Amino acid sequence: MGIVCGGIVDTDLAEFLGYDIGVAITGHEDVPFTLVLTEGFGDIAMAQRTFDLLAGLDGREACFSGATQIRAGVLRPEVIVPGASPIAAAALADAAGDDAFTLAVGTPIRLIREPYFGKLATVTALPPELARVPSGAVVRVLHARLDAGGEIVTVPRANVEIVAGG
Repeated sequence: MGIVCGGIVDTDLAEFLGYDIGVAITGHEDVPFTLVLTEGFGDIAMAQRTFDLLAGLDGREACFSGATQIRAGVLRPEVIVPGASPIAAAALADAAGDDAFTLAVGTPIRLIREPYFGKLATVTALPPELARVPSGAVVRVLHARLDAGGEIVTVPRANVEIVAGG
């Protein structure tokens, strides 16, 4: 038995487990079900493409592995659906196209650092010149329109991840 969700607030996970979890290796906790986070920690929605793929498998039996290892020999959580057509996953990848993981104007992104951590946005501009950010670093930035509220923000390019398929 398991639950697949976008994210979880770390304090909620600690309360569920009864202790703070380590970040390097997980999967051996004494809990009644497996928890798979598709996006990570925080109040983060599941990427629409991932949701659509999983929704298409609704009602099917699945095997879960929540094991995660960040060090060498990286392991990521898995959801395995026996007999599921690999064509469905391939079709989703094809629909995203070759540019699915290219940062460009119009690319859907998730901001992964404060003050916008976990927010979804769309790239509106990729200025070529370097810019000084509040930390004092001089870096390449991008401008993005936040999905919630429509505000245009400027963030370092390193502080975003592409959300393929929106």
